[in-house]
Amino acid sequence: MIELHKRIEPEIRQRLEEFKKIAERKNSFEIFKELVFCLMTPQSKSLHASITLEKLEKKDLLLKGSAQEIAKELNLVRFKNNKGRYIEMAREFFLIQKKENILDFTDQSQNVKDLRERLVKTVKGIGYKEAGHFLRNIGRGQELAILDRHILKNLVSYGVIREIPVSLSRQKYLEIEKDMVKFSHRIFIPMDALDFLLWYKETGQILK
Repeated sequence: MIELHKRIEPEIRQRLEEFKKIAERKNSFEIFKELVFCLMTPQSKSLHASITLEKLEKKDLLLKGSAQEIAKELNLVRFKNNKGRYIEMAREFFLIQKKENILDFTDQSQNVKDLRERLVKTVKGIGYKEAGHFLRNIGRGQELAILDRHILKNLVSYGVIREIPVSLSRQKYLEIEKDMVKFSHRIFIPMDALDFLLWYKETGQILK
């Protein structure tokens, strides 16, 4: 793993720098797009979520589309009707009714784990994995795990956990995350880079 990290570290650093710049630009719509991307990822491929996000933006549905109109464009991702509704609800909350300003909500001064809890409680369709993914994609993923099947499989193979859990409760998720953070510190690879590394090991790609 160490040798692989050395080989692809420049690509990982480049991707993480792109995420950092998203936070620095402080553009509400840009951050909202990252949230939409993560709302589409559960049980769906990241590449398909990226393609679909581009389609929604091109058709101006991110800001103006109804849940039904959005869902019609989500054929590449699973549970399109639910996800169409979640996207509309998030847009109403953050951009239309502005019950929370998305820039204030994701403010860099906040404790990132507290922010993750707020995301899970506030945004329908966001669990701990999706919240961690979103925060990583806006430059806040230094100590957060994104526990999908690829990551869990590798954590088993490296002896970090004994087995892939049947389900991930909040308690189990946080327990595994704690073990992954310890592993990250032990091998001197930051968590946000480790996620990319394990993903690359499984897929040969560095996707967002």
